[in-house]
Amino acid sequence: MDFTGKVALITGGGGGIGRATATGFAARGATVVVVDADTSLGQTTVDIIHQQGGNARFIHADVTKSASVSNYVAQTVAAYGRIDCFFNNAGIEGRITPIYDYDEDVFDQVIAVNLKGVFLGMRHVLPVMIGQGSGAVVNTASVAGLFGAPGMPAYVASKHGVLGLTKTSSVDVAALGVRINAVCPGPVETRMMRSLEAQRNPNDPEAMHAAYAAGIPSGRYALPEEIAGAVLYLCSDLSGDVTGTHIVIDGGRSASGGVAPVKRR
Repeated sequence: MDFTGKVALITGGGGGIGRATATGFAARGATVVVVDADTSLGQTTVDIIHQQGGNARFIHADVTKSASVSNYVAQTVAAYGRIDCFFNNAGIEGRITPIYDYDEDVFDQVIAVNLKGVFLGMRHVLPVMIGQGSGAVVNTASVAGLFGAPGMPAYVASKHGVLGLTKTSSVDVAALGVRINAVCPGPVETRMMRSLEAQRNPNDPEAMHAAYAAGIPSGRYALPEEIAGAVLYLCSDLSGDVTGTHIVIDGGRSASGGVAPVKRR
């Protein structure tokens, strides 16, 4: 997977999956544009890429605002002339609360970042890719986009929506040289999972981690680099006829139907 001469744009590039993907692109020759609402985290990703000999820059943005999204796209095109790969990745978890108690403002925030942010990203990036006649988009969904999760109505609804946007938009641009797919991670060793574990069991989040891992056939969480590997594949020429679909990276959890794996004696 050689991305020499390619420009990769990544939202949520300061977080675990975003950072792993940004460094993965850079290590394979891409020029990387890191977008994040957290300047410190985003700039740290850029600094890591520079330390490793790669080329990257940071742009601060609010993915829920059309003007801010338009700005990060315009800055990328002004600097590099094109966008070859777009990892539409920014997302938040919200709160774990039953729907009958769920705060409306939190619901709106989760939908704004996770769903509207994905829409706005494609709305502004796709015209660039259509104009150049090529490009690959990968949206971050989740196994929560395939199943329900107690107490997470906003997150689950947003990730179901991301898969819907992925399918619809992929059909809109399939004949125009642009491919759009999604990744559906299960539990990953990231800040988001630390937050969810602490919300599920404030007194012993480590016990929650162990319980989650015990329900995964592989017996562990995925690493951010393993999600990044799927994103890189979907943006590469190796997946040249892959569009409108998603890749699940969850250690076999969804394949097991939620049934705890049988332990070997």
